[in-house]
Amino acid sequence: MKKILILGLLLMLGACGFQLRGAAQLPFRSLYVDGGGSALGVDLQRALRYGSNVKIAATPGEAQAVLQVLGESREKRILSIGSSGRVSEYVLFYRLSFRLHDGKGKELMPAQLLELKRDISFSDAQVLAKEQEEAMLYRDMQNDAVQQIIRRLNTVKI
Repeated sequence: MKKILILGLLLMLGACGFQLRGAAQLPFRSLYVDGGGSALGVDLQRALRYGSNVKIAATPGEAQAVLQVLGESREKRILSIGSSGRVSEYVLFYRLSFRLHDGKGKELMPAQLLELKRDISFSDAQVLAKEQEEAMLYRDMQNDAVQQIIRRLNTVKI
């Protein structure tokens, strides 16, 4: 009876169209990441190297497309104040702008802006822990931005 139930669940899961995302099939063979020395650039190169069909070029001249990181910023704003007048929550913003061109002046993707935000509670009694949590949230937002960039690159038409 258990085997039949498990088999039935597996068949229903397969019938719903569920499929793992797999490697990104980008429309160009090679890519140069302008700004590859930054933490974001390193993450982008790693994600593209292991999660797509693209070869990472060492120079812009070798690449069929150039991903240019135009800017990256982090911001922390007060979200709420407790009854004692102290901050109880912050909102963290991570903004990233980028564009894609072919290295010869032809724009393949105009400048794009990604903005991610996360809420974080705050306590004076746990300052060090909250600093670490904040750093982890920024790192998480950066990883999300990398995945969003790859998905957007997947839509480019050459």
